[in-house]
Amino acid sequence: MTEHALPASQLYTDQFAADPYPAFARLRTDAPVCPVSSPRFDSYLITRFDDARAALTDPRLSKDLYGPGRHYLQIFGPNSEALNKNMLNSDPPEHTRLRRMVSQAFAPRRIEALRPRVAQIVDDLLDKVVPQGQAELMHDFAIPLPMVVICELLGVPRADQDQVLDWTQVIRTSGSSRRSPQEERAAVAQAQVRLHHYLADLVRAKRARPADDMVSALIAACDHDGGLSEPELVTTTFLLLFAGHQTTADFLGNATAALLTHPDQLDLLRARPELLPSAIEELLRFDGPLPVASPRIATEDVEYQGVRIPCGSIVGVVLNAANHDPAHFVDPDRLDLRRARGPHLGFGHGVHYCLGVSLARMEAQIGLGALLRRLPGLRLGVPVAELRRLPAASPFRGLLELPVRFAA
Repeated sequence: MTEHALPASQLYTDQFAADPYPAFARLRTDAPVCPVSSPRFDSYLITRFDDARAALTDPRLSKDLYGPGRHYLQIFGPNSEALNKNMLNSDPPEHTRLRRMVSQAFAPRRIEALRPRVAQIVDDLLDKVVPQGQAELMHDFAIPLPMVVICELLGVPRADQDQVLDWTQVIRTSGSSRRSPQEERAAVAQAQVRLHHYLADLVRAKRARPADDMVSALIAACDHDGGLSEPELVTTTFLLLFAGHQTTADFLGNATAALLTHPDQLDLLRARPELLPSAIEELLRFDGPLPVASPRIATEDVEYQGVRIPCGSIVGVVLNAANHDPAHFVDPDRLDLRRARGPHLGFGHGVHYCLGVSLARMEAQIGLGALLRRLPGLRLGVPVAELRRLPAASPFRGLLELPVRFAA
């Protein structure tokens, strides 16, 4: 790592957590390929749209964190292998094999068949808050909506869903409590271990008594053609569980906050609900829940913007910086729900393009549409400066709480 590396402490500040886009703009202009040093690991951040898009498909940038160098130890810690050694952290042909086993469950036609059930879950959640005239939308709506959907898809019993949610939230909110760093690491490690044990038990239970759910279907498929080993079944289930609710929950929070702080756009969407599908894309571009794509490892020396990235380096493709690149988007820092729909990187790009994109879009359209329809006068319950967000260095961009008020 070069001596000119930017210390992470200078980048990941409280101001960055509240609004990272000025910092991203400076990086795009002054250091579009920026080395960043931190106590846990050093990395290179790629921030311009064209470079980001190229890096997401660059075969020299590997997703296999478990190969030579064992980079997962730096990034995820020693307790992560049982949960994170999955298709997200693998390259073709391994990635191709693992993704093929799962992709049928996310076929658009199959996801569309879930629409009535998703709408029912949305209504059930809102029925509880509508009479109150106020809510904390992360806890009351944004987090439970995708969590219930993915748990039902996987076959997690309703009686277990609250406990599973608790474990995932310990992992999601790491660094946001008043615990010491040592206590925080211990809490996350314990949640990882317990979640791994639970999912391993779930796989065994579904093997003994199959049902009409995704885990049973994966077991049947791997038993038929040897597609997945037992550990791969568990890690794939974890990936589907976590990815299937985490980013959607954070997106719902981010999108709602963006609309409430841009009242002209909120009024436009209320007046023209047919804009909702394109509005989802603009809201995702404007403030996506995954600021940096999951890590890549340089398998040889590579060069972007004249900067040499040495072999073995960790590379972060900054999706949210790329999605605000003025070379690709006109007036990118303006939320414009009528913006002509063009390619953004909110769902990634290349072979690791988000597998659950159809489900995420459907949940977002139904969820946001219902919020606007059923919560008249929706507004923030606290000044925007008081909104509590995930820590600046979190891999996710999301809100810890979203207090709102509305007409009961």
